[in-house]
Amino acid sequence: MSEILTVETESSRDYARIRDAIRYLIAHAGEQPRLADLAGALHLSESRLQRLFTQWAGVSPKRFIQQLTCEAAKVRLAAGAPVLPLSHELGLSGASRLHDLFVTLEAMTPGEFQRGGAGLDIIWSVEASRFGPALLARTDRGICALQFVADEAAGEAWLQDQWPHAALHWRPSQGQALCERLFSPLSERSGAPLALRVQGSNFQIQVWRALLSVPYGGLISYGQLAARMGQPGAARAVGSAVGANPVAWLIPCHRVIRAEGALGQYRWGEERKLDLIAWESARLSREAPAASMA
Repeated sequence: MSEILTVETESSRDYARIRDAIRYLIAHAGEQPRLADLAGALHLSESRLQRLFTQWAGVSPKRFIQQLTCEAAKVRLAAGAPVLPLSHELGLSGASRLHDLFVTLEAMTPGEFQRGGAGLDIIWSVEASRFGPALLARTDRGICALQFVADEAAGEAWLQDQWPHAALHWRPSQGQALCERLFSPLSERSGAPLALRVQGSNFQIQVWRALLSVPYGGLISYGQLAARMGQPGAARAVGSAVGANPVAWLIPCHRVIRAEGALGQYRWGEERKLDLIAWESARLSREAPAASMA
């Protein structure tokens, strides 16, 4: 790759403003800030701020902040009802509307893992997403990585570390349409299932498959996830595997939090984890009534 570019688009600038807004809302949550206060802090007009939030989250700033609290997380965590009854309660057509069943996961073979990607062609780029620049890497068998990164240089360094002997092919902006599909709201998802092809230990693959069963907008604790896998005493090991997830968002490790409602760690930053959780919750609260009338 002869040139490294910085991903800077209107989408990434909007996300930067959203993150600043979320920081302000959290810092001043006890004061119940008005829209005018938030707009003034961000040097935006009230109409521009309202439009920005509505475009990004689908809800107003006031409604969005309701999804940011630890108390809200505890309520959702405690409501760990079976998925099918939950989907019926929300008026959705079935559990598949809540689950990320548009994703299929296949593991690399032990031989492929040991060879470090020798003989493997990986097409990659860093694309703008609603949650910041995202490294998107794929083989002819499926997506092998989705990572939030600062820029192309950071993305290339990560890929070289993970796949030292693979042939890396930089294709800037060729993955933008796919990236937009990956981060689309639940109601807009369509098309054939997305194939993931990842490398990891047998236990890691088992944990990542279990993560695919955590519904959109839902939360689960590390202990609950371990119990779902039939290994109730393995919460710590499950946490390590969750943290090693190579495919952000699609394998939804952001939906795993601590039992007391605290976020817990996230390899791409706790602030981004909060953004992901709150965005999903806000979108689900907006889409569920519409789905119930379908």
